[in-house]
Amino acid sequence: MGGELRIDPWSSNQSTDYGNIISQFGLQSMSDVEIPNPSHLHRRGLIFAHRDLDVVLSAHSAGQPFGVLTGLMPSGRMHLGHKMVIDQISWFQNLGADVTITVADLESNATRGLSLARARKVALEEYVANYAALGLDPETTQVYFQSTRSAVQKMAFTLGRRTNLSEFESIYGFSGDTNLAHVLAPLVQAGDILHPMLDEYGGLRPIVVPVGVDQDPHLRLTRGLAAKSNWFNLNSRKGGGLTIGLSVQDDNAAALGIAGDGKLDLKVRQSVIDNIVAEVADLGFADILPNAKHGSIQIPSATQSDRSSVRMKLLRLERSMGGLGLMQPASTYHRFAVGLTGDKMSSSLPNTTIFLTDDIAAVERKIKRAFSGGQPTVEEHRRLGGDPDIDVAYQYMMYFFEPDDKFLAEVNADYRSGKILAGEMKQLCIDRACEWLTNHHQLRDQTGHLVNDFLAPDAR
Repeated sequence: MGGELRIDPWSSNQSTDYGNIISQFGLQSMSDVEIPNPSHLHRRGLIFAHRDLDVVLSAHSAGQPFGVLTGLMPSGRMHLGHKMVIDQISWFQNLGADVTITVADLESNATRGLSLARARKVALEEYVANYAALGLDPETTQVYFQSTRSAVQKMAFTLGRRTNLSEFESIYGFSGDTNLAHVLAPLVQAGDILHPMLDEYGGLRPIVVPVGVDQDPHLRLTRGLAAKSNWFNLNSRKGGGLTIGLSVQDDNAAALGIAGDGKLDLKVRQSVIDNIVAEVADLGFADILPNAKHGSIQIPSATQSDRSSVRMKLLRLERSMGGLGLMQPASTYHRFAVGLTGDKMSSSLPNTTIFLTDDIAAVERKIKRAFSGGQPTVEEHRRLGGDPDIDVAYQYMMYFFEPDDKFLAEVNADYRSGKILAGEMKQLCIDRACEWLTNHHQLRDQTGHLVNDFLAPDAR
């Protein structure tokens, strides 16, 4: 259909029509979210959308636990695009989040041919060493490997029962010639995202995943799988309030009062309803209207702000009855940082990005060759001005290197007016990039001994 966008986690060509992306894929704009102590990525609109971030921020405000998750593909060098994600992880950690980091060694082995030993070496030396230098706190960070965490693999199979190839075709555009490793990888990623909610990995709490919008298909799949696994549905009530309904599935039918012959066991069903009423009543509602026969409970006085607390009660009850009790993960979405050539950053294309282990001479050379938003001649530039929206040097200062919002705004205005030339813009970027990278290299030397402290017990 014309006008529809397709977001593909594996494509190098991605839409940057962020307004249309928000509308088409049901994201929520960040414009109405009150962010505590916003980072430069928030202040500059580089994080532009979210799903259920309010649930995470509510947990923060209430002093309740919450977590943040990210992953790394151990097949290349860490570059500035990866740093942008770690900046967000660090921001959440400073708010009080625990951090879980997945090393996708199974996926890199299946789709890129890396041995598990090589994947481990790359993960530790190229990524975790940089995480330490970027300021992540090992005390509240757990780095694990897909290959040694059986809970992830088990959850992938469990969740796989709740989807099919048709759904994968719809979400990812898979077809009959799709490699089956590509089909399995999203299920394993769903296990990665959801398993930190298990009791042995931190317990039931909101988990947020910061990503580029190209990764949203994974989040949509995972949120859908979590919802399908839930035993109790929570919906808005037509006349106002909330409605709780039972989701009867093959593996929970008996627990929810459906006998082996398919008939309703009213005694069991009534017990379930009574347990739900007791849990919800604990939140202070006085107008709870249960209907055991229909398997529903109405709460007319509940508001949308009550959804999170009611949902948490239902999930805990589900767990006590033998269910998974999984929350849908929250997510935030950042704009793409353009590559040095004006295209997408890629670890496999060294000239498109700055790596965190690049030497200063290489950084200077790359920025001098970067795509410019200036005019062809100095005379035209003085008369017409440059375009900072497409100028890589300016964009890199905005995304990575310039902490001062006021100074950045002045540079933006001066470039548009022609006061700052393209070469001068590149030199501003070079100065800041080299200063930042020199400091980062020093920090990496100073924090190298912390690498093993980041590893979860099953990763050592």
